[in-house]
Amino acid sequence: MANNVKELVTKLRPTLSLARYGKIFTDTTDFSNIDHGDVIKINNLHYVVIRDEVERSYGIEDPKYWVKRCVCLENGERYIIKLVFYENFILNLGVLKIKCYRSPEKEARILNLVKNDKRFMQGMPFKDEKGNSVRIIEIVIGKKLDDYIAKIEADHRTYFFECFPEILEKYIYACEAINFLHENNEKHGDIRRDHLWIEYKTGDYVWIDFDYTFDFYENPFGLDIFGLGNLLACYLGKGEISNIDLEKMSQTKELDFNITKDDYSLLYSNRVYNLKQIYPYIPERLNEILMHFTVGSEVFYETVDEFLLDLNKCLHELKK
Repeated sequence: MANNVKELVTKLRPTLSLARYGKIFTDTTDFSNIDHGDVIKINNLHYVVIRDEVERSYGIEDPKYWVKRCVCLENGERYIIKLVFYENFILNLGVLKIKCYRSPEKEARILNLVKNDKRFMQGMPFKDEKGNSVRIIEIVIGKKLDDYIAKIEADHRTYFFECFPEILEKYIYACEAINFLHENNEKHGDIRRDHLWIEYKTGDYVWIDFDYTFDFYENPFGLDIFGLGNLLACYLGKGEISNIDLEKMSQTKELDFNITKDDYSLLYSNRVYNLKQIYPYIPERLNEILMHFTVGSEVFYETVDEFLLDLNKCLHELKK
């Protein structure tokens, strides 16, 4: 086999154009030194780095230097390679403090657990020569579900009656996927808007990114459940409803929505979950599900099973 990147590319993928021919890495410990044109050799295959991945949120680009967009020189397929990076932070949930942290080893376990389950991104974990957990991820060809919903050209009422029932049905299927993880004593760990995608070809909903986890002693899966509640609020509202959105709606429609502090999310303090105050045609039973996640709630979901039971009742009503 060739001893440098230029020889590798010439031999295995001569049509690939690179601005730089870098080094071959078998030790990925110092991921910040692995750049465009370098090659990661893992499991006897060679992956040339095209760029670092970037996380985009609210118009801000945040480079993820430990996540590389690559091309496999042997087969020409594109992959995302996730290298080992540890970080932790504290998340406040009401008066509770929850420790959240990255665990590449936990993501590797889940990739093995969900192999061939199309409700989840697919990939294979391997160890580099230093024992680092390197995850080779197949790229989901699609877009974030919230972006897809935001681009539906319809007012909210039309969206709710004509589009939301199908979205809710597929969302329930996605929630069952999270329940499957919990039944196997695993958690997603980072359920948020940019981690549930809709695949272009099939229309299936696909979970991505499993490398975060958390320690929540009051309920070991509680943060996943709150994440599911936040997604439901986003999809039901055709986007997140914040104080700024309320102010804009009030000005254009000259309405007083009678929102109190108890109507806001317990996890995200600026997001309104009592959506029936804004859209009165939302059924009471469906709105009541969201109210379990609010500041004013005295009863919270303990399991995804409980959440699913109420969701399915609402879906039945909407279909009628």
